[in-house]
Amino acid sequence: MVAITLPDGSVRHYEGPVTGASVAADIAPSLAKAALAVFVNGDMWDLGRTIDSDAALSVVTVKDDAALELIRHDAAHVMAEAVQELYPGTQVTIGPAIENGFYYDFARDTPFSTEDLEQIEAKMREIVDRNEQIIREEWDRDAAIAHFLEIGEKYKAELIEAIPAGQTITVYRQGKWKDLCRGPHLPSTGKMGKHFKLMKVAGAYWRGDSRNEMLQRIYGTAWATEKQLKDYLHMLEEAEKRDHRKLGREMGLFHLQDVAQGAVFWHPKGWRLYRALQTYMRNRLDAAGYVEVNTPQMVDRVLWEHSGHWEKFREGMFISEAEEKTLAIKPMNCPCHVQIFNQGIKSYRDLPLRMAEFGACHRNEPSGSLHGLMRVRAFTQDDAHIFCTEDQIITETKAFCDLLQSVYKDLGFTEVRVKFSDRPEKRAGTDATWDKAEAALKDATDAAGLAWTLNPGEGAFYGPKLEFVLRDAIGRDWQCGTLQVDFVLPERLDAEYVGEDGNRHRPVMLHRAILGSFERFIGMLIENYAGKFPLWLAPTQVVVATITSDGNEYAEEVAAAMRARGLKVEVDTRNEKINYKVREHSLAKVPVIAVVGKREAEEKTVALRRLGSEKAQEILALGTALDTLQAEAAMPGC
Repeated sequence: MVAITLPDGSVRHYEGPVTGASVAADIAPSLAKAALAVFVNGDMWDLGRTIDSDAALSVVTVKDDAALELIRHDAAHVMAEAVQELYPGTQVTIGPAIENGFYYDFARDTPFSTEDLEQIEAKMREIVDRNEQIIREEWDRDAAIAHFLEIGEKYKAELIEAIPAGQTITVYRQGKWKDLCRGPHLPSTGKMGKHFKLMKVAGAYWRGDSRNEMLQRIYGTAWATEKQLKDYLHMLEEAEKRDHRKLGREMGLFHLQDVAQGAVFWHPKGWRLYRALQTYMRNRLDAAGYVEVNTPQMVDRVLWEHSGHWEKFREGMFISEAEEKTLAIKPMNCPCHVQIFNQGIKSYRDLPLRMAEFGACHRNEPSGSLHGLMRVRAFTQDDAHIFCTEDQIITETKAFCDLLQSVYKDLGFTEVRVKFSDRPEKRAGTDATWDKAEAALKDATDAAGLAWTLNPGEGAFYGPKLEFVLRDAIGRDWQCGTLQVDFVLPERLDAEYVGEDGNRHRPVMLHRAILGSFERFIGMLIENYAGKFPLWLAPTQVVVATITSDGNEYAEEVAAAMRARGLKVEVDTRNEKINYKVREHSLAKVPVIAVVGKREAEEKTVALRRLGSEKAQEILALGTALDTLQAEAAMPGC
């Protein structure tokens, strides 16, 4: 007798082993038709796999998030079948589902072309129409190696050889095609649908090792519905238009070059943007009771050894040898902040102590991972550490979360999700310490009224953390802010305060960031706004442009008056037609163009043209224009 417990708590009994497909059919014919797979005791299984003991079961349909991974995994297999039908002799290697899609690596002497991708897509649709049944089989390990070698699939044979003896070898068949795979899969290719598109071809080394053969990787995307596919492709088009590297170049904000790989050359306009964001953050932190500090760039390895970072982050540090000492350029600020805390005797009356630093950090990221402003080696964190008592964790967490959400709203991000990352496999501190830290952070997060999802095993090595994920204007997610509860570092670095009882106690250390790094967040801002920044953040807020040379003197007068009001202004008196000037500055994403000519000079007015506005222009008296623009350019939240 097998007892199957369903999500609603009801239990169904079967005389003997049963499949997920049978259970779905037993529940309802409509569910049997919609079923794609089942979860058995939390693991996803094929519908046809036999369940021979009591289990908790739920059915996966196309409406479930889990269906996407199945669809994408099947799409990789269908693509591989299509490639081998079209190009016999091509070997298949590894083909997983990934975020937003799938890929497969192929061994083939002739490079794939764009035309090849079109033919492969067409063949994939044909395979979907054939509705080939997908069958899971368990094979003997040696027999599987021999079979794949016999059919010329040496890469598959090598993968099987790496599987420990005694482990089950599973092969999936779809029609006449088969592949080594752990699964699970859909019941047939027809269930996959046709909401997919092949995107590009790239090179990839076998098993990611540059010493191995170069393979050809075909990337694709697959979705549950046609609308999802169209929305994703539209998002990619928008992302290309908004690429911060392209806009940064067009707007004259920054550049990167190999003489300082992974570091940013900020141009005047870009540095104005950077300073505006930094001033905003400094104002918000001042108002929230933070004190700002600055700590050394290079620190003796002894401190990093004591803190535990030398063991965990040594490979990512830039090292310098000086006078028989090993110095590391700091990759983070936290150990240095403890050194400031440790100067002098601290009392419970000094807590909480909120210590902030716009800390310049360096990390030796692999060159292949560098990506514009999004992944650099030299960056500045909006870093802070709150030294507090255990009783203050909840109030400080609530205050931080309120500040963080307010900042994100000011910067144009209103959708924020929270992930709770608990203890990683490699960590410092005892299990009891981690139990206490995780419980404290969960209690504080709940008290702050934040809904969260678990991100298992992704905590810092010294404590659990919250990760704040922002959604931008075109639906992309960005992990930015963090909050970590740390009982470990104060212990390792001997931080202490005198409690109300007169005894020495360890403070709790809350590591927190809102932006993460200025460089990456500015890249996000550029893409979120497509370069069209709100007036307070724009690197150039107003361009005063003349219609004819008769307005040159008045243009300078207007610009001076605007600068006196704190506006960032440029003047364009070139001998060009006004429509040319307006178009050029609009392409440069200048929010306001103040047009002046002989009439405006005589009447002391300006004609304001706003970026993206359907209204051609607005004629205002100079004084009114100054008041309006000054109010609009005011920094929020300060």
